[in-house]
Amino acid sequence: REFERVGGTKTLKVDVRVIAATNKELDKEVKAGRFRDDLYYRLNVVTVHMPSLRERIEDIISLVNHFLKYYKEKNNKTIKGIHPDAISLMQSYNWPGNIRELENAIERSVIMSRGEYIVPSDLPIAVQSADKTEIDAGKSIKDVEKNLIVKTLNETKNNRTKAAHLLGITRRTLLNKIKEYKIK
Repeated sequence: REFERVGGTKTLKVDVRVIAATNKELDKEVKAGRFRDDLYYRLNVVTVHMPSLRERIEDIISLVNHFLKYYKEKNNKTIKGIHPDAISLMQSYNWPGNIRELENAIERSVIMSRGEYIVPSDLPIAVQSADKTEIDAGKSIKDVEKNLIVKTLNETKNNRTKAAHLLGITRRTLLNKIKEYKIK
């Protein structure tokens, strides 16, 4: 391939291959006018579809074991394994954040676990709720958020920095929420 730099006069030769990834269906984005068609056709030489984690439930156990080994060593924990009920919850959860979310869930579980095995209560609230089909229609989003903050603060023995990390928010945001909900 040859090109000239913007404002340049010299033709340069390059031998490169571009590898790109997206979570969008680019052909649909092109049709909707949200992605440039010329760029799409330059990039779309070989397409590899990587199924999401929810499409590869059979991979969850091996990924969990991999992350468990890594995080128990990193945190000097002597966790022997994961309780079958916790595995079942992880396999029924949708994993919208894919492998990154699974990794974060295992890291959190290792940190929170007080026993030899990771049990369902060590998992993030969203994963714990994976098999619950009943929704409490009487609770507002603010009530659910407040309860989640209270539970996380209890689990971290009121360590606000750790609680904020587990909740995926900044410490400042957590402090603002504690003040807003009058949590003691």
